[in-house]
Amino acid sequence: MRRTDRAIIDAEHIERILRQGRWTAIALTDGLEPYVVTLSYGYDAESRRLYFHVAPEGRKLDVIARCARACATVVLDGGYANGECEYPFESAVVHGTMRIVTDPDEKRHAIETLVAHLEEDPDAYWASRSWRLDDRMAGFTALSLHIESVTAKRGK
Repeated sequence: MRRTDRAIIDAEHIERILRQGRWTAIALTDGLEPYVVTLSYGYDAESRRLYFHVAPEGRKLDVIARCARACATVVLDGGYANGECEYPFESAVVHGTMRIVTDPDEKRHAIETLVAHLEEDPDAYWASRSWRLDDRMAGFTALSLHIESVTAKRGK
């Protein structure tokens, strides 16, 4: 990192960024061509994973099958400061391995992690569903990004 004065090195601060973020831009490699996709995520601090709900087919799944390496950026946007030409933010860049979740128990954990991360009131969300999660698991596709390293920084 060029601007070491902006580096966030405190592990708890980095965890806060990952817990507070709601979406990430994920960079994958499709042969010699970069491929970036933006997704909402759920963060599981205990297993050091980001979980995603995705369509059961498509380019990102094809790309991951060929190359599992991934990089993701989570940004907490402080909003542009008019008249100051500054943009306050905090960001974390995650490197790791992406995979399609196939184990039924982990798929359930993935959707529960997503809902717990994204919903203000996860219990109310589940109570409002007219369907049961068990009935939907077969059609649910999840990805897991195992966090191998993370760096973070802040902007003014």
